[in-house]
Amino acid sequence: MAPAEAKGAESMKLHKDFRVIVFIAAMLIALIAIHPAYDGYDGAFSSNLRYGLDLEGGTSLQLKLEGVIAGVEADPAQIIEEEYSDAFGDIEIIEASDAEVIFRTQDPPRKEDVDAVGYGSAYIDGNEVTLTIYKEYVIQTYLSRHLDCEVIYDVDHNRYEIRSAVTESELSEALSDVGGSIAVDVRGNLVFDETVTKKTQETTEAILSEKLNIWGLKDVQITPVEDNILMVDLAGVDLDTAMEIVATPGKFEIRIQTTENATEHVMWGEHITAVDIPKIRDGAWGVSFTVDGIGANAIRDAAVESGAVDDVAAHEMVMLLDDKVIYSAPLDPELADNLQELYDKNQNLPSYSFVATTGAGDIGKEKVEQLYIHLRAGALPVEVDVIGSWQVPAALGAQFREQTILAGILALLMVALTIFLRYRQKNILIPMVATSVSEVFMILGFAAAIGWQLDLPAIAGIIAVIGTGIDHLVIITDEVLYEGRMPSKKVYLARIARAFAIIFAAATTTVIAMSPLLFMGFGALKGFAITTIVGVLIGVLIARPVYGRVIRELLE
Repeated sequence: MAPAEAKGAESMKLHKDFRVIVFIAAMLIALIAIHPAYDGYDGAFSSNLRYGLDLEGGTSLQLKLEGVIAGVEADPAQIIEEEYSDAFGDIEIIEASDAEVIFRTQDPPRKEDVDAVGYGSAYIDGNEVTLTIYKEYVIQTYLSRHLDCEVIYDVDHNRYEIRSAVTESELSEALSDVGGSIAVDVRGNLVFDETVTKKTQETTEAILSEKLNIWGLKDVQITPVEDNILMVDLAGVDLDTAMEIVATPGKFEIRIQTTENATEHVMWGEHITAVDIPKIRDGAWGVSFTVDGIGANAIRDAAVESGAVDDVAAHEMVMLLDDKVIYSAPLDPELADNLQELYDKNQNLPSYSFVATTGAGDIGKEKVEQLYIHLRAGALPVEVDVIGSWQVPAALGAQFREQTILAGILALLMVALTIFLRYRQKNILIPMVATSVSEVFMILGFAAAIGWQLDLPAIAGIIAVIGTGIDHLVIITDEVLYEGRMPSKKVYLARIARAFAIIFAAATTTVIAMSPLLFMGFGALKGFAITTIVGVLIGVLIARPVYGRVIRELLE
């Protein structure tokens, strides 16, 4: 076979090369993930690419989780004496330890009355009460009642997490009534930190994510900065809506109207077990929700005892979020009759489903969607305080997006000019530029596939990948060329192996240098690191090996 024929046969095998097949497959996957489309009606292009706050416009909030972690020194016997004296008059402590308190009341008490105070399990012999207790639980319950918030005992650190913005003086005052105090460490400093536990932070972040997902904002970035600070970026959301969604703790309560404007508490949102998606029922938007047995019996009893079952128009069921009315409507007459029947039978309900309707049209739909979110997501474990906020107008975000695209194109053109001035060969220029463009396309495809938001740092990472990628392609080209022409196959293989040894070493150092940024609490740096690492890996594993194969064919 003649040399020219052999060369042609070898070139024909290019499309069967494993590296080329992988490259084509990666490009097709990226194309499917990005899914570019043109809307002829609007005259605009669309894709699955998602943009961050600085390219889309929107709002960023800095949230402080209100809470305190404190050490507490208190005698459970004094707490028992204080609390049970309020219920039964003066009591006499006979014997006390961290596990049991025995006290005597003036008159023989009923067991259910003793248990109702809620500090332990009681055994009663006449007017002598033996109360089995758990010291930390007694302190936790006392603080929760007197500070009017949830208190969690951290057994690993022997501290109490107070889920409210409580000051040192407020905590000290509450403890002083039972002879307690804030604990001190070995240096004599008060064990009192205005922060929350890692678990509370993670729970708050999870509930916020659920709330935002229900709202339809699935790609919102929530970044922990400190133990009690969260950064929330909401692309495409204005400040007022962001405050309504994110900065609302979500203390959900159902009350019932008694007389005129007076209402009585019925149940808290913790008794809601399931929420159905909003639907149109009889021409009006509504959302059905299920409550557990405690909530069902509470609603039944409240409806009957308030008179709502007899006069539904005069006794509305009121739903409040953080003491703000979000829904108020009378009971459905059929539901009222059903609740009256259940009450007459004295039947305990394991659960019950209700429907809240908000009206017809767009207004009813908007109200039912908000009600659905509040019913479904539940309450944040702590209150949040917005300590910082800023907004990027949508027009400015669109301008940034256009400028970044222009910057990327200019960077590619400048690189192309530099390559042309260096080699002055189109069979080197075109493959280099095409390889660089393909790497950018695959990076965008990866971002679309995982739903990663492209922001300015991410775009900067892509531009950085263009630069490093061209450096690697220059190394390959210079190593492959031998005295300005292609060497023999044996020399080519040796030199291409040396080129890729250099490239892999450079790529490894880049990945290692970027890796710490993945675990730091700065969203912008994380986006830059992810884009750079993914771009380098795509280049060295997919695009640049194909370039080495193609450039040999073109230069021979």
